[in-house]
Amino acid sequence: MSYQPETPFDSLESTHEYVALLLEAIREARTELAVDMSEKAPQPERRLQALQLVQYKLEKLDVHLQASSRLLNDLRTLRRLLFEERAVPVVKRTGTGG
Repeated sequence: MSYQPETPFDSLESTHEYVALLLEAIREARTELAVDMSEKAPQPERRLQALQLVQYKLEKLDVHLQASSRLLNDLRTLRRLLFEERAVPVVKRTGTGG
């Protein structure tokens, strides 16, 4: 019987894919925000400050998700190494004393 994941976070691979999608969405939002902030039309100071705060928060979120993505990748690599080590039969060498 094979395991069927119940949520998108039941495996490292699906979680890594989800984080990648979040990173993509953040980058799109940052691009749109840059366009909004570069508008030539005068903007109220309060709106400009709010846009700057959004920009800062998106940058922080981007950094944290990049770190999470690297951690997930490390965990996937370690899991592969551990499973391969378990799959390799241990061969005992017999010495031919001489």
